[in-house]
Amino acid sequence: MTIQPTPEPAINPARTALLLFDLLNGHVKDADRAIKPRYIPVVAAASDLLSAVREKNIMVAYAQANHRADNATTAHTLRDTNNRLSRLDLNAPPELKPVVAGGSWEANTIDELAPNREDYLIPKYRWSAFYQTYLELALRTRGIDTLILAGGSTDVGIASTAYAARDLDFNLVVASDACTSNETDNHDQFMQRIFPRMSRVRTVSEILALLA
Repeated sequence: MTIQPTPEPAINPARTALLLFDLLNGHVKDADRAIKPRYIPVVAAASDLLSAVREKNIMVAYAQANHRADNATTAHTLRDTNNRLSRLDLNAPPELKPVVAGGSWEANTIDELAPNREDYLIPKYRWSAFYQTYLELALRTRGIDTLILAGGSTDVGIASTAYAARDLDFNLVVASDACTSNETDNHDQFMQRIFPRMSRVRTVSEILALLA
């Protein structure tokens, strides 16, 4: 007699939310307002995921960087490099121009993944979507215990949010093909060796099967 493997637990729509992280014009699109090449498959996968969760009436939240134009609310900690691993002068004054400034076109979610009126917009000032935002409150109020994560960057905002969600005892599902990083090796390292310790790592097609 062949023993059939136990099926993976399904994702319960009533207790699940999708968080789209920093899929903003300033990150995703170039100066001509076209989607950057590395984001094209990510946006396509995220769009499929978004459509599916909307059909299931799953809560959708958007984490959006909301820095002041003078960069006064951005972290100015001493560190060896910037996010692209270029060395920094530790004696140099802080950078006064944010990557995206709140209220600008750059800070808006791309039209291809635009929020609906009922969605939750989570302005944030640090990497984690939980740090000093109302995200946890919104999830707890709706009885959410599972969070699907998608967006960028894998090794920065997604990672920081995943660590925070894990410490708050949320179940996590990371949409591997709907996340991206400037450094492919960093993305792969997190998906293969770090995120599996705190979440389920699945492609969008696998997530859709779990929702079905």
